[in-house]
Amino acid sequence: MDVITIETKAFEQIMLKLNGLEKRFLELEIKAEYKLKERWLDNQEVIILLNISKRTLQTYRDEALIPYSQIGFKMYYKAVDIERFLKRHYKKIPSQRK
Repeated sequence: MDVITIETKAFEQIMLKLNGLEKRFLELEIKAEYKLKERWLDNQEVIILLNISKRTLQTYRDEALIPYSQIGFKMYYKAVDIERFLKRHYKKIPSQRK
């Protein structure tokens, strides 16, 4: 095992940069989460995301399982609503006992 030594000032500069990077990562995470909440998806994006047919997506709308907005003949869905739909239908695997 090699031991590397550096001056205190250099170490402090490295730590400052690491703390700055950590802060930036947290900012980006918050920003990404905010964008997901505000993002709208069209039919095709939802079909691909959920790997379902157009008819299945129509059924989800008819049964009020997924909220949507309609402009003319085009449907839009909030990404956060799709995520909520997935979470509602999440099935946990029972833990196996030994």
